[in-house]
Amino acid sequence: MTKPGRLTIHPLTQDDIQSVYGLFEESISDAFAQEGLASLQDDIQSEVDNKQQMAASALDPEHSDTYFLVAKLDGKVAGTISFAPCGEDIRSCTEHQLDDVGELGSLYILPSCQGQGIGSALIRELMAYLKSRGIEEFCLDSGYKRAQQRWLRKFGEPHTVVKDYWGPDSVHMVWLCKVRDYLV
Repeated sequence: MTKPGRLTIHPLTQDDIQSVYGLFEESISDAFAQEGLASLQDDIQSEVDNKQQMAASALDPEHSDTYFLVAKLDGKVAGTISFAPCGEDIRSCTEHQLDDVGELGSLYILPSCQGQGIGSALIRELMAYLKSRGIEEFCLDSGYKRAQQRWLRKFGEPHTVVKDYWGPDSVHMVWLCKVRDYLV
């Protein structure tokens, strides 16, 4: 077993953006492949493009309400997380009950770096930021089966479960969480 490298977390900078773009391409493609959806190239590219645009807009905090953090392992971008107004999937799935709750999103870790606690470290750092801003709750969602299993362990039972959201036999889950429950 190799020792984990030195992990640092900081707000997204212009210097990180190209590496973050690559992280989205690699980790989103991997997530789709793990779900057995690797053939959906248009959907993969749409998701990658959406996340890249979101990250790029976050670099202009005067005109963006998205906050991005980047995790680096030994100086190399290994993960991201964001906080933004809740997205359309959450709005739709909850019948607009959570429209005023910000969304934890864009939590992506390079496949080669998963299972090393980077995601948990990013969540802890984001919770500290939210607390410092007086934000008391957040929501998140997932349609990926693998991610849902992780979120069920970490965040408990979802606020909302929508069956067949992405098609037959698909499930989309939305969680509503208290910031204080995830502070160290």
